[in-house]
Amino acid sequence: MTFTESLTLENPTTASPGLPPQTAGQTTGQTTPDQTTTTTTTTMRPRRLRRTETLRRMVREHHLQVEDLIYPLFVTEGEGQREEVPSMPGCYRYTLDLLLAEVQQAYQLGIGAIALFPLIPHHQKDNAGTESYNPNGLIPRTVRAIKQAVPDILVITDVALDPYSSEGHDGIVQDGQILNDETVAVLVKQALVQAEAGADFVAPSDMMDGRVGAIRQALDAQGWINVGILAYSAKYASAYYGPFRDALDSAPKFGDKKTYQMDAANAKEAIKEVDLDIAEGADIVMVKPALAYLDIICRVKHHTNLPVAAYNVSGEYAMIKAAAAQGWIDEKKVILETLTSMKRAGADLILTYFAKDVALMLK
Repeated sequence: MTFTESLTLENPTTASPGLPPQTAGQTTGQTTPDQTTTTTTTTMRPRRLRRTETLRRMVREHHLQVEDLIYPLFVTEGEGQREEVPSMPGCYRYTLDLLLAEVQQAYQLGIGAIALFPLIPHHQKDNAGTESYNPNGLIPRTVRAIKQAVPDILVITDVALDPYSSEGHDGIVQDGQILNDETVAVLVKQALVQAEAGADFVAPSDMMDGRVGAIRQALDAQGWINVGILAYSAKYASAYYGPFRDALDSAPKFGDKKTYQMDAANAKEAIKEVDLDIAEGADIVMVKPALAYLDIICRVKHHTNLPVAAYNVSGEYAMIKAAAAQGWIDEKKVILETLTSMKRAGADLILTYFAKDVALMLK
C-alpha cells in the first residue's frame, strides 16, 4: 500500500525568466547538475476513508440522533392561540389546548422529552414569585394535561423565579440584592408543586447556591424519589438569552444577572459548580449556552460520568434563522453541523428549539 512520488526540485538561480520550471536550464531530456530528485514515501492516505458517503457514515465518530433532543416549549394562558415569538421565527407561545397537539406531534417524531417555560401575566407577578408554587398555576395544569394526553413523554419543568418575578430576576430582591437562601426556600416549594403535578424532572435554572441539595432533600422527604433533577450547573451570564427573555417577558427590570450566573471568562469555576450539584444530588448536569461554550461541555464531560446536557439557546437559534432568512447560509446544513458540534464536544442531550426540524431531517 506504499506509494512513491518523485519530486524534482529546481535551483531557482538557474531558472530562466518566463520559462516553466521543468524546462528552465534544460537543453536535453537529461537532469542537469542543478536539479535533485527527492523521493517521499508514506503509508497513510486519510482520504481513502472519505471516498464515498457510505464509507463516511461507517467511520463517523459522532452521531446526532433524535433521542438526543429535548424540545423547549413556551406555554401561555388562554385558548386557541399560537403567537410567534418575534425574535425567534418558527417558535411560538402556545395556549394549553394547542400545546398538547404540538407535544403529541413531537412525540410521534421520536422526541422523548420536552422542557416547559411559562409566560405569566403581569398581574400574577410579584417580588417573591408566589405564583410559581400555585398548585393550580399554569405549569402544574400544563404538566397534568400533558401527562394525561401523552403519558410516555418526559416532562421537564423549569425551577426559577424570573418568569414569576415582578423584578425579572431569578431570586427575591431586597435593596438591590438577590437573596440566596430566601429564594431557595421558594424554589423548593415550586419544585414540590411541579413534582406533584407529574413532572419527570425538575430543572433548577436559577444558579442560587445550595438549591439542588435543598430540592433533592425536599423531594425525597415528600416521597418523590423518582423525580429527577436536571441541574443548570454551569449557566453563564450570557448575551445569548435575549430572545428567550422576549418570549417570556422576563428580562430583569434593573441591573443584570452577573451576581448569580457565571462569568463568561471562567472555565475552572464550571467544574466547581458541577461538583457541587453532583454532591447535592443532581441526576443530569447542564452547560448553558452551548455554542460559545463547547470547551466547557468537553471539560464537564471528561470530569463526570453523569449525563451532560447542553442548551442550544435562543440567541444561537435566532442567529441561524436570521442568516438563513438572508440567504447567507444553508439553514438545514448549519443546524445539523451546529448540533453535531455539541455532540462532538461531549453533550449527551441537547435542548434545542430546532428539535422538531432535526427530527424530520433525521428520518
